[in-house]
Amino acid sequence: MDIGREIDRLKKERAAVILAHNYTAPEIQDIADFVGDSLELSRKAAACRAPVIVFCGVKFMAETAKILSPEAVVLHPNPNSGCPMADMADSAAVAAYRKAHPDTVIVAYVNTTAATKTHVDICCTSGNAEKVIASIPKEKRILFLPDANLGRNLAKKLNRPMELWPGFCPTHNRILPEWIAAARAAHPGATVLVHPECLPATVALADRALSTGGMLKFVRESAETEFVIGTETGILYRMKKENPEKKFYPLEPEPICPNMKKITLEDVLFALQDLSPRIELDPETIALARIPIDRMLEVRP
Repeated sequence: MDIGREIDRLKKERAAVILAHNYTAPEIQDIADFVGDSLELSRKAAACRAPVIVFCGVKFMAETAKILSPEAVVLHPNPNSGCPMADMADSAAVAAYRKAHPDTVIVAYVNTTAATKTHVDICCTSGNAEKVIASIPKEKRILFLPDANLGRNLAKKLNRPMELWPGFCPTHNRILPEWIAAARAAHPGATVLVHPECLPATVALADRALSTGGMLKFVRESAETEFVIGTETGILYRMKKENPEKKFYPLEPEPICPNMKKITLEDVLFALQDLSPRIELDPETIALARIPIDRMLEVRP
């Protein structure tokens, strides 16, 4: 059996749409109807009218799709594909903070669980975080969660003090400043791009700190032809496809998110066959979690 062909047949039979994150495996990106970063995928899910959405990414992303398209059947092909950073902002702990600090604006990176989103004021992604923070009146106190690295980088760039939740992305947190130095020595003249989830000391050595969507746009529009890419290596596949005349170098050791790589073609096939596993959220969670997401989507990139 040709798995790709069978997925395509079932996708048409189910009137399904397959969404995939830039960090997923190349074969997953190839069968997807749309590949993007968290912000792009959120917008796509909000606009989607398909009765079935197959979300190839980590769990919080599939939950976001369900929140934005509650009438759809949202399939997450591998339920073990979670996000450690999202789990670092426990919903009960965030609810307790909310109760103790009712006047603080809680900004939640979209990399949070649906339950946690019910207790926050506005969400953001790495692609629109600067605009989201800038939209909050300067006299307001801000708690940024769960990624302290992203929060520190934003606070420095925007000169905006913020309280930071002690969370991090294990993959980006491992990217050390010496990796950047070694990459510059190996590829002199190459433009170094890193993700803003990296350590501030790492970001300081890069040429740009951009979301995955921002990196893809920068690479497409840049006159430069060589790039060192400081984020999860899944994005290199799309970069090379879209820019075959340019050269891309991963950092060493390569930053790999094991959770993003858990979803396989077989998982997608079985999900379409069985319409399972599904993301199930109660109506109250959907209603409350949608408020900060809608506020995020109203802030234009």
